[in-house]
This record gives sequence, C-alpha cells and structure tokens, in this order.
Amino acid sequence: MNKKLLALYGLKWNPFSPELPLEALYSNAKVESFCWRVEQGLIREGGFAMISGDPGTGKSVVLRVLAQRLGQRHDLTVGAIVHPSGNLADFYREMGDLFGVELRPHNRWGGFKALRERWLAHLEGTLLRPVLLIDEAQEMHAGVLNELRLLSSMQFDSRNLLSVVLAGDARLNHKLRRDELLPLGSRIRTRLIMEYATREELGECLNHLLRTAGAPHLMSKELATTLCDHAVGNYRVLTGMAGELLATAAQRELTQLDEKLFLELFTPSPSKARKRT
Repeated sequence: MNKKLLALYGLKWNPFSPELPLEALYSNAKVESFCWRVEQGLIREGGFAMISGDPGTGKSVVLRVLAQRLGQRHDLTVGAIVHPSGNLADFYREMGDLFGVELRPHNRWGGFKALRERWLAHLEGTLLRPVLLIDEAQEMHAGVLNELRLLSSMQFDSRNLLSVVLAGDARLNHKLRRDELLPLGSRIRTRLIMEYATREELGECLNHLLRTAGAPHLMSKELATTLCDHAVGNYRVLTGMAGELLATAAQRELTQLDEKLFLELFTPSPSKARKRT
C-alpha cells in the first residue's frame, strides 16, 4: 500500500500486512509467559522448546517476538534456519554460516567438532547458550533433527550447548512421536500450544493492530465484531479479510470501513446463491 493511500487514513503502515514492524506484533499473556521461560530458563540451561499449532494461529509471530527480545541481548548469539527441508549436508552448510564456522560437508566430524567448540566458547564467555530458531520445523528430515540433538549435547547428555526453539504444525507433533525421534520428543522442555483464538482475543488483536498503526477508528465497532465472528478463530483469516476491506475502501476513498462494505465483499449475491442451489 503506497504512501498516498496510507495518508488517506492516517496510517503509519498497513496494519494487516504480513510485514508488520516489530512494535506492531500482537502477543497475549500465554505468549509472554513462553518468551519469559525461554529468556530466563532455556538460554541459561539449553535444550529444546517447541511452539505448535494449526496454520494461522500465530506461531511465526511468536518466533518474531522471541527473536526480537533475544536479539536485544548483546551477549547472546541468535540464529534462524531458513531452509528447514534441506538434507544433512545443507544443514551443516547453513549452521556454518549462522555461527561463523567454516565447514566442509564431506568432513562431517570436523564440522560437528567445530560447531561444538564455537558453542562451548560462547557458553564459557557469557554463561548463556546460543539460540537456534527453526520455523516450519515439520519439514525437517528425521536424520537432521537427530543430528541436531546429538550435536547440541555433550558429557553423556548431561550438558546442553545450544538452545533450540522448534515451531511447526500438527505434523511436527506426529513426527516427534515416531520411534526414531522419540529421544528428541522427550527432550522438549518448554512448550507453547497455539490454539484457535476466541472472539475476545481476535478483538484484542484487531484493536492492537489499528492502534499501533495510528488509526484506532479506521473501522466501525460493528465491522470489528463481524470480522471476529467470521474469522473462525484464525488470526490469518482475520487479517486477510481486513486487508481486503482496507484495499477496497482505499480504492474507493471511503472515509471508514463499515459493515456495509463487508456485506458487499463477502456475502454472495442472491443470484449467485440461487445458482449454487
């Protein structure tokens, strides 16, 4: 959305865009509790944490919030896997890039040893474990997940060198129940289960997005209620519908988004409804 259209409603940014600035991200008490446990426990003791939930329930937003908070600590190294579906050689290449270690995929033992030495030096210098964030973790190969488990622990599994936060949908839960991944599944210390939002939670999110964007009165209260009723508890559905309403309103230069516009865009006309029957 260009500056002219943003100015039409006094917006600092599009409140329904996936590319929201960090200060506009919405988090509730459950998310705050999870981030606190990672900040106060996981990075000091290491190990695995997991965020799970259906698509659109806010897993990736939690990772962004967590990454922003951890990134404010100058004594902590934080990295994020961007290619979770890669094979073991790809995994080692990416880990080398993230942690500044020169690795040779054909020498896995050398890479294994070099990464652990880097993490151990970080731990001895800061008393904190480096953090690895992995979104879409359900796409990771079982062999890669097991390699990560072995790579991040030492002294007969009594000392963790890395803090790992996995985020994924229901497929990740099912994968961790498989026999070859049970050792990893049993090591998940901190969990956050993202569930479909209530009407009240959707309303709080919508109000937060509008307020931080600088236009709390962009839409009528009736429209806000209608959107929350039709979003089926899904934040992505909520912002998707709201974004379409905003784009249409801007095109027509309407002064406010209201329920009339919602009905026009999302309610099938009687003729179309008769054709379906």
